[in-house]
Amino acid sequence: MKIKFTKMQAYGNDYVYIFTEGLQVEDYNDLARKISDRHFGVGSDGMVLISYSDVCDFRMRIFNPDGTEAQMCGNALRSTAMYVYEYKLTDKTQFTIETYGGNQNLELFVEDGHVVSVHAAIGSPEFRTHMIPAISEEPRFFEEEKEVIDRTFVMSSISWGNPHTVIEIDDVDSFDVEKYGPAIEHLECFPERTNVTFAQLIDEENIKIREWERGTGETLGCGTGCCSAVVVLNELGKCGRKVSVQQPGGVLNVIWDDENIVHMIGPSNIVYEGEYIYEP
Repeated sequence: MKIKFTKMQAYGNDYVYIFTEGLQVEDYNDLARKISDRHFGVGSDGMVLISYSDVCDFRMRIFNPDGTEAQMCGNALRSTAMYVYEYKLTDKTQFTIETYGGNQNLELFVEDGHVVSVHAAIGSPEFRTHMIPAISEEPRFFEEEKEVIDRTFVMSSISWGNPHTVIEIDDVDSFDVEKYGPAIEHLECFPERTNVTFAQLIDEENIKIREWERGTGETLGCGTGCCSAVVVLNELGKCGRKVSVQQPGGVLNVIWDDENIVHMIGPSNIVYEGEYIYEP
């Protein structure tokens, strides 16, 4: 079976995007495992399925490279918004996308007929420290100490439908993400496993992060990781509510408004188009 796909990148995360209209695949988990293989020529951080929605304009389903279905990814969300406009599935520049992590509002900035930036309002953060992303009665608190390998980290946890743990680090450039990222991801207090955002405070308007993505490894960038870092450091009184976040893949602008909605603003790019021969 030939499946048309587009590989897109939004400041870090590169996913394979597939429009499912007319597509007949019985096992999307299997397809995700095969097309997302990082050693494959079009490999990526995972697979995103795009379809029309009964409750929003479009629906986005996101799959990890191991085939499991994920909740939401801010970078993937922005690329999905760009996809539906660039491939002429809509001519609107404001619309909603249904995700497993909730319904998201998007606004496109268009120049000369092409999307140059995407504004995604990803909703309100949910503060949970133990059973994220599952609903729990745990109290909201920050700066929980956890011993990992040979050092103690002070961590805060937050959920956007997908869980993130934020840890402030003095120097993220020299930090050994490959050593500590997977160990934190698999701590027993995170039964769903967690993404880990290592954040360095530059000043009140600038943060630098590196991201360990659960099930994938270190990524060039993570939109929800950027937002998580801003929210946590703001709650701790260390940064403002409008912050530029530096990550290896580029700078993402984050705004946490007075109505408790977090916005991420940044570009997305189409990097490859092709066909994949899928054999179940």
